[in-house]
Amino acid sequence: NGYYYSRWATCFHSSRDFSDMVFVDNYIFNKDVYIQFNSTVGEFVGYTAHGVHNAELRNKDPNYLQQARAQVET
Repeated sequence: NGYYYSRWATCFHSSRDFSDMVFVDNYIFNKDVYIQFNSTVGEFVGYTAHGVHNAELRNKDPNYLQQARAQVET
């Protein structure tokens, strides 16, 4: 009877040289993804009302967005 929050960051690739690397960062609340960053999209996408609001805030901040885009390199 509580709340569940987690964040799953994952990299996917199929080539040996990692040239097709995709970074996906999911923010999950009560087992539902409410906001996601995908390096192929290059910005945050919200899936709930709260997620859409947070995605808009994060996408407006160039420093925060640049840090998220750089994660695929690390």
